[in-house]
Amino acid sequence: MFQDMNKKITDSMGPFKELVNIQTKMLEELTRQQMECTKSCIEATIQQTKEMQKCQSPSDLLELQRSYAKELEETLKCASEQNMKALQEARSEIEGMAQSTFDAFNK
Repeated sequence: MFQDMNKKITDSMGPFKELVNIQTKMLEELTRQQMECTKSCIEATIQQTKEMQKCQSPSDLLELQRSYAKELEETLKCASEQNMKALQEARSEIEGMAQSTFDAFNK
């Protein structure tokens, strides 16, 4: 009897464990993406600082700033798209898991 109850509890925890795994995977991916984005931003800032020394006129500096801003915009846009993709994948997995759990109850 105890073994049956233990098995039922373990089986009922299955979806919860799967949910934790999905969330863990999503958070790991988001963290990795954010680290890459931060690294790109820092590298762009360092490169921009090096390039500033070569500027001969205010127009050179203005063009450098435009280029820098565009590079940061692209980096952040790419990071945002990757973040949304990771979130959508996690959402799809969670929805699938929830649907299969509800389907099991309806049998």
